[in-house]
Amino acid sequence: MLEGLGQSLRETIRKITKASYIDKEIVEDVVRDIQRALLKSDVNVQLALKISKKVQERAMNEKPPEGMSPRNYMIRIIYEELVSILGKGKEIKLKPQKIMLVGLYGHGKTTTAGKLARFFMRKGLPVNLIACDVHRPAAMEQLEQIGMQLNIPVFSIKGENDAKKIVSEYLKIHKGNEVAIFDTSGRHDLEESLIDELKVLKEIIQPDEIFLVLDSTIGQMAGKQAKSFNDAVGITGVILTKMDGTAKGGGALSAVAETGAPIAFIGTGEHLDDIEIFDPKRFISRLLGLGDLQTLLETAKDLEIDEEKAEKTAEKLLSGKFNLKDMYEIWEQISRPGILQKIFNSIPTFSLPGSEKIDDSFMEKSEEKLKKYRVILDSMTYEELENPEIIKGTRIERIARGSGTRPEDVRELLKEFNNMVKAMKNMKGNRKMMRLLKKQFGKEIPGLEDENQGS
Repeated sequence: MLEGLGQSLRETIRKITKASYIDKEIVEDVVRDIQRALLKSDVNVQLALKISKKVQERAMNEKPPEGMSPRNYMIRIIYEELVSILGKGKEIKLKPQKIMLVGLYGHGKTTTAGKLARFFMRKGLPVNLIACDVHRPAAMEQLEQIGMQLNIPVFSIKGENDAKKIVSEYLKIHKGNEVAIFDTSGRHDLEESLIDELKVLKEIIQPDEIFLVLDSTIGQMAGKQAKSFNDAVGITGVILTKMDGTAKGGGALSAVAETGAPIAFIGTGEHLDDIEIFDPKRFISRLLGLGDLQTLLETAKDLEIDEEKAEKTAEKLLSGKFNLKDMYEIWEQISRPGILQKIFNSIPTFSLPGSEKIDDSFMEKSEEKLKKYRVILDSMTYEELENPEIIKGTRIERIARGSGTRPEDVRELLKEFNNMVKAMKNMKGNRKMMRLLKKQFGKEIPGLEDENQGS
C-alpha cells in the first residue's frame, strides 16, 4: 500500500543510516525528502510543511536519550511525527454487534461488507449480511454471491423496494447473537433523500457502529465526505478502500484523520482477506520499513498454523535439520494470494540491501516462483523430500520431466533451499537478529535497537 510514499520514505531512512553523523546539512536534506514524499502522496501542502518543520526543529534541538545514536533518534522523530497526523485509529470490538455501512456509489460498500464478514469470521464470530441497497441494480445479487463465497447467510427480500421493511423483517427473526452487517444504499452525491433514508434506518437498526466506506483514490476529498456524513448521521469510523494501488492514499488518510473521524479499517487488495484494522503506529512502521512483528504474528494466526507444529519447524530450521518436506508445508501456506506481500511488509527492510527494488512486479514473480517450486516438490519421492542431499544427476532429470520444468529450475530450488538452511544456522548465532524478533510494540520502535545493544 502507498508504495510510492513508502519507497521514498525508506530511501530517506537509508540516507540517515548511511550518514557518518547527523548535522544541519543532513537534516535539511532529509526534511526536503519528506516534504516531496508527502506531497507526491497528495498530503495537504500545509500539513506536509508542518510535519517537515517539526521534524527539523526536533532533530536540531533535541538530544537523543542515553544509549541511542543521533541517527536512530532522527528515525524515531520521523516515525513519531508521521504517526501524529493519522489520529489514534479505532478499537474494534470482537463480539456480536450491528454494523451499518454507509457511503456513495462506487466506493466499494458491498465488497467491503464481504471483507468485514471475512474478518469477523476469522475471529470465530458468526456473521450475517443484510442486503438493504434497494436502489442499485444487482446490489442484492452481488451481496448474495459474496455470501455464497464465504458460506454465510445473506438476508434479502426479492422485489422489495423499501429498505425499512427489509431491516425490520431481519430484526424480527434475529436476536443479536451474530455480527450483522447492513449494506445500505448509496447515491452519486450526498443528497437529501439519502440522508433521510440513512437516518430512518439508523433509528430502526440502532447500530453499534456506523462505518463510512470511502475510496482512497479521491485523496483529500475524503476529508470533506467524512465530515459531511458525520454531520448527517454521526459515523463512528471510516473504512478506506483501494489503499493498495493509489498515489492519493496519503491525502485520504491525513484528510480523514483531520476531521476527527477515526479510521477503523483499510482495504489493501482485491481479495476478501485484504482488509486490516488501521493502527497508525503499525502502519507507519511498515511504511518506513521498520517492520511490524504484531502483524506478522497475526498473519501466521490467520493462516491457521498449528503453534506446536510451527515451533518444531522453527527448531528444525535453526538446528539445520530442516528438509524439503518442511519447506513445502511452509510454502503451501504462504503461497496464498497476498500473504507473501503481508509477510514482507511485516519484517524490517529499511537496511536490507536491494530492498528499494522490491515492488509489485517483484512480488508477483516471487509468488509465481513459489507455485513452480511447489509443482517441482510434488514430483519428488518421499525419500527425496526427507533427504535432499540424494537429489543429483538422473533424479534431477526425472523430477524436471515429472514437473514440466527444466533441470536448471530443480537445481535453483535446491540451491535456494541450501541457502535458506545456511541463513537460519547463521541467524541462530546472530544475537542482534534474535533480539529484533523478540521485540514487541511499546516504547521501542520495531526495527530499532539502542546503540549500546549493537545497533
